Amino acid sequence: MEIAASHSAVQDVPAKPRRIYRHRLPVRLMHWINVVCLTILLMSGLNIFNAHPALYWGRESTFADPWISIGAQNPPGGPIGVTRIAGREFVTTGVLGLSDVEGQPTARAFPSWATIPGPQWLAMGRNWHLFFAWIFVINGICYVLYAIFSRHLSRDLVPTRHELRRIGASLRDHLLFRHPTGEAARRYNVLQSLTYLIVIFGLLPLVVIAGLAMSPRLDTVFTGWVDLLGGRQSARTLHFLAGFGLLLFVVVHVVEVFVAGVWNEMRSMITGWYAIPEERAKKEAQP
Repeated sequence: MEIAASHSAVQDVPAKPRRIYRHRLPVRLMHWINVVCLTILLMSGLNIFNAHPALYWGRESTFADPWISIGAQNPPGGPIGVTRIAGREFVTTGVLGLSDVEGQPTARAFPSWATIPGPQWLAMGRNWHLFFAWIFVINGICYVLYAIFSRHLSRDLVPTRHELRRIGASLRDHLLFRHPTGEAARRYNVLQSLTYLIVIFGLLPLVVIAGLAMSPRLDTVFTGWVDLLGGRQSARTLHFLAGFGLLLFVVVHVVEVFVAGVWNEMRSMITGWYAIPEERAKKEAQP
């Protein structure tokens, strides 16, 4: 005699993902302008740095004691690249200080493949850097104005009190490569929101202001304000560090795109449409 099960079986059934219009056209357009500008600004900035590969703190260049320097040395065993940070030296041959150029070891802080233009060309590097810097600044101002008046800032970027209380849980989810699903995926998580706010209102203004502080002309017209940054050499160091802070943000951002689903994330930033990863719905299977 066959006896039917007295309880229903519960199984997970994946629901069909829903699509939402996540990124409006102005946000997508300004995002890709930033991608182009940041790429060229970083690579041309490295070319400019190569002309004097050392950083100092204060008003003047203390050539004998730089805070950071990248160069080459020629010991008996052959030339090596050396990076010095706060008095400690590290051999960085092939990456920093000494790289291969047309089959010959050449003293360069950053290799030619990482700079625009590739060869050491200070004047052209400055032209590239300043041209795209102004596009970057104008695009940034347009983004902030759009974010404020369209309520993108208050609606999407500023975290709620409930979200702020879940910072620990959000951090744990990121470390475990778990991303929001269902309704939670409609909105940036709290770590995303805080990171974007720090970048938009912290790192980006710092990199621009520190860059302007390196212009003797601006210091002549508006005197004294460069000293608020610690002097022109301090401003150069802050500009460099803020630039690499932006590079770190971009690297983490790209990694998160691949972890969360590169096709879905790229489609949302190109077309605006984003497929919400649905929670697995539980469905009772009747006997």
